[in-house]
Amino acid sequence: MKASALKAELNAEGEPNLASSAVMVFDPQSGRTLYSKNADEAHPIASITKLMTAMIVLDAKLDLEEPIALSNDDIDTLKGTKSKLPLGTHFRRDDLLRIALVASDNRAASALGRSYPGGLPAFVDAMNAKAKALGLTNTTFVDSSGLSPGNVSSGQDLAKLVAAASGYPLIREYSTTPALDVTLPNSKRKIGFVNTNALVRASDWQIGLSKTGYISEAGKCLVMHAMIANQPIVIVLLDSWGKLTRIGDANRIRRWLEKNPEKLAVTPLKAG
Repeated sequence: MKASALKAELNAEGEPNLASSAVMVFDPQSGRTLYSKNADEAHPIASITKLMTAMIVLDAKLDLEEPIALSNDDIDTLKGTKSKLPLGTHFRRDDLLRIALVASDNRAASALGRSYPGGLPAFVDAMNAKAKALGLTNTTFVDSSGLSPGNVSSGQDLAKLVAAASGYPLIREYSTTPALDVTLPNSKRKIGFVNTNALVRASDWQIGLSKTGYISEAGKCLVMHAMIANQPIVIVLLDSWGKLTRIGDANRIRRWLEKNPEKLAVTPLKAG
C-alpha cells in the first residue's frame, strides 16, 4: 500500500479511521488496550452471543455425541431468520455446535440452549454467571442465539470474552472452519455451510478465533483473535453498517499495527 493511501486511513493522532461505532483492540499477552472507541458502552451484540453459548456447552461437559431433535421451539419467531436445519431431525450436539459457530445458525444455537439441563432458563443463568466470573461488568445475556437485542456487551467486555473463548480448542477450531458439510441422519443428503466471516478464507490473515453477528439493533459485528505482526491480538468491532465495513475496519487495524510495530513492543504481564 502506498504511503498516501495509508495516511488516508489514519486520523490526526496517527490512529486508524474506523467506521464501526465501538471498537476494542486488545493485547491479551500484556493486558494492554492498543486502541479503543466507545469501548465502555454496552451495545446489542447479536450472534457474538454464540461464543458464550459454546463456552457454556463445553463447560458443562455435555455428551457431544448426544442426538438432539430440532423442535418448533427452535424456530426464530423474533426476527424470522431461516435455517437449513429441518425440524424434527436429530443432530449430534457436536454438529449443532459446529453449525452455530461456522454459519451462525440460530436454530442450532436455540437447540443447544434448550437441551441444557434445566432448559433455556438454566442455560441463560449459566451464561450470566460465566460473564460475572470473567469480570464482564457491562454484559447481559437473555438467550443462546443472540437474536434478542437484550443480549448486550461492551468492547472491553468482549475483548475479555474472546480471550477466554480462545482457551477452548474446539471453539478455536469450529469458529475458524471455512466451510462445513453435515450429513443428515439416515440419509446421504449433505447440507453445506460457509463461515460468516470471509476473513477466515483469506490467505493473508492468521485467525485463531472468529465470530460475526448481525441484527438490526446491533448492526454488523465482528470479533477475532488473530496473529498480527507475530503477536496475538483481539479485535472487537460493534455496530458497523456497510456490507464490508467490519472487514474494512479489521484490515485497517491490521495494517496500522503492522506499520507501527512499536505499539506491540511491550513486556507481558507477570503473574502474581
